Amino acid sequence: MNREFVEASGGDWVILSAKYGFLRPTDIIPGPYEVTFKEPSTGPIALEVLGDQVQQMGLDRYTEVVGLGGKEYRAAVEEAFRGTHVILRFPFAGLPIGKAMGATKRAIGR
Repeated sequence: MNREFVEASGGDWVILSAKYGFLRPTDIIPGPYEVTFKEPSTGPIALEVLGDQVQQMGLDRYTEVVGLGGKEYRAAVEEAFRGTHVILRFPFAGLPIGKAMGATKRAIGR
């Protein structure tokens, strides 16, 4: 659902993996994993590394970045882009997952 939402916008997009950080849609990752920002004990990627990835991948060249996901992912994105000029927007922030998915579905006309 989120993929359809971002593809409908026509812009570039990346995926935020708690294990690997920012990934391009064409990146291949080796197998499943159980890492999440929600549970620090699972060993998510360091926020400093995310900030480095923002620069390395040129994500800080955008004027605006739209984030989708729960509050832990929002916090990670906010920290990763701290100190950049990028405006962060989280259109479904604060909604429980079911309601967020419903809002996403409506936004893409499904």
